[in-house]
Parts: sequence; C-alpha cells; structure tokens
Amino acid sequence: MARAAAAEAFSRRLGAAVRGLSGAWYNRHMAAADRAIRARLPLVDLVLEVRDARVPATSAFELLHRRSPEEPDVRLLVALNKADLADKSETEKWVAFMKQRGCSCIAVNSHSRGSINELLNAVRGRIREIKLGVSDCTGTVLLVGIPNVGKSAIINAMHQIGRIGAAEKGKLKHATVSSHPGETRDISGYKVASHPNIYVLDTPGVLSPIFANDESGPRLVLTGAIKDSLVEEYEIAQFLLTVLNLRTECREWENLNLDGDKSSFADAIPTRSCHTKRQYSSDHTQDFIVRAVRQALSETIASFQGDLGNENDLRRLVEIQFTHLQNAFRISAETIEDRNKCVAVKLLNLYRTGRLGHYTLDHVPDFRQEVAA
Repeated sequence: MARAAAAEAFSRRLGAAVRGLSGAWYNRHMAAADRAIRARLPLVDLVLEVRDARVPATSAFELLHRRSPEEPDVRLLVALNKADLADKSETEKWVAFMKQRGCSCIAVNSHSRGSINELLNAVRGRIREIKLGVSDCTGTVLLVGIPNVGKSAIINAMHQIGRIGAAEKGKLKHATVSSHPGETRDISGYKVASHPNIYVLDTPGVLSPIFANDESGPRLVLTGAIKDSLVEEYEIAQFLLTVLNLRTECREWENLNLDGDKSSFADAIPTRSCHTKRQYSSDHTQDFIVRAVRQALSETIASFQGDLGNENDLRRLVEIQFTHLQNAFRISAETIEDRNKCVAVKLLNLYRTGRLGHYTLDHVPDFRQEVAA
C-alpha cells in the first residue's frame, strides 16, 4: 500500500498536467466527430467499440456510456485490441468480466490474421442474430473508440480478409493507419464481408475532455491515446518507471546476458525479426539494446537501498535509472535535458511496442461487489 501511495504522487502530478490540456485535444474537429457519431448510433445495426487491452476501463468510449435514458439502446460488441501488449491472464479476466455484465467482448491483436478472423466471425454472428438468421441481407457496423486504440488497423485487416470473397475485390479502399492519435478525421464506410453483406463505418477517435478518475489521464498518455507533444515525454517516462519499479517483472531481468547468449530470460524478449540483423547502437529497438535497458532497470532496482514506499526515495531511484539508461541507450547529447528527453522517447517506444514486457494497468473490478452495489 505504501509503495502504491508513493507512485500515486507521480500519477497525480502527470494527471494535473493532462487535465489542464483537455482543450488541446478536444478541439472543434473532435466535437464535430462527437456529434456525427451520436447522430449515426441509432441508424446502425451494431456498434463495435475498440478499447486498448492494457487499459480496458480507462479506454472506454465515454460517448456510449453517457447517453440519456431517452436515447435508444445500442447493440454493442467490445474489442480489446492490442491484446499482444497486455498481460494475457488479465485480458482473459477482463473478457470474462465484460461477459458477466452482459456485454459481448473479444480480445484482439490487429496484426494477427487469426485474431482478426475471430473478430470478423463474431461480427458476422451478431449481425445474423440481429437479422434473425437471414444470410442474404446487409448489416451496418459503427466502429468507435478513443484515439490510437487501433480502429483503422482493425478495419483494414477485416477489409483485407473479408474482401477475398467479395465481388468488389480489388476495388475497395483502405483506411489510413497512423501511430499518432487523432489522425482519422472523417467517417468512411468499408465492406468487410459478404453473406451477409457487412459494411463498417470507421470514425475518428473521440476522447472526452472529462476523465472518469484521476488515474485516467496518466494511463491514456502512457498508452499513447494523447499526443506526447502535449505533455513532456520526461514526465511520462517518469510515470512509466514508477509503474515498472513496482512490478515483479523487472526483478526477473537480473540474469539477462548482455553478450547475447541465450538464457531463460533472454528468450523472453520479443524480437523484431527471425533473421539475423546487423547491429546498430543508434537503433534502440535492436535486441542487444533492449537487453541492456532491461538489465539497467533490473540492476538499479536490485541495488537500491531506499524505500520504494517513500515518494522522495522513489523519485531518487527514477533519477538514478535515467542516468543508467543513458548508457544503455548509448546517448551522448550535450545537455542533461536533451539526454533525459532522448531516454524518455526511446523508453516510451519500447514500452508501447511490448519490448519491456506486457502490462495491464487497469485492475478488473470485483463483479460481486458491483452487483451488491
């Protein structure tokens, strides 16, 4: 409990910075998209809500959950995307929790053909249910979610698989995919299946200017739903390090071999390619750099003599880790500010691509307590 309280200090500071910037992301484009999505909700057969599996509660699409009682209910299917970056056991708990609450839910990896096939089959199944089993019909699906949860990647993958059996093969357009939140501006339609014919409407990501709780802002920034340019990368990386320092995974990296020899822990590092690549120290995604980063974090935690439940001691550990990570990343910038920023950018990239392990930041609520309440 004391350790969690110390980490909350970093979270509160970052959360305050994020709350003060709500006007920077909820601009007129997002407000217009909000209105357009709201107008289309009653007109479609199914709503496919995409969330980030690392933050299944925090990444919920608020527009769906703050509708007035007078508005009609929507048929909903929730896709927990980026499941490959989250803790698998926690994702399974979240899927079970959502189903207990009566909401259809499926874990998805938009880069896996098999996973997208499962999602497409789930969508087909729901459309057939809605259309009472009629196969020769047309169903419409509205794809919604906050920025950067992978909506465009999902619709492109569904479209690529679904169009194989479509008469319009080769004539259907793709959505534009970007790693930057807020890139989709318009609502566009894509055919993803035949028998029944299914059209998916891709929508811009909309993030509410009001957060459900104080923990939401930092988690959304860390997972990339809010642009890094709006908040100092150094502050985000500090928060990330407090998260890593309180997890057990870092302590399991102690035995990594920096020479590249295989060990039980080295095998666990996700590699970018099965082929041998030339090693460049300037490329922080190279496996030998990732090993050095993991070992630097593990060693600083193991050798730290302070109390991680004390805010000042935790801050001191984070500062020590930034110094060690400068060496791990082979950074030689002139000023301490430039070095820290460079470390922060590289560290955040490794976390967001799963190179530092798989973490779920939102805890699954106790369903029994919710029912009792």
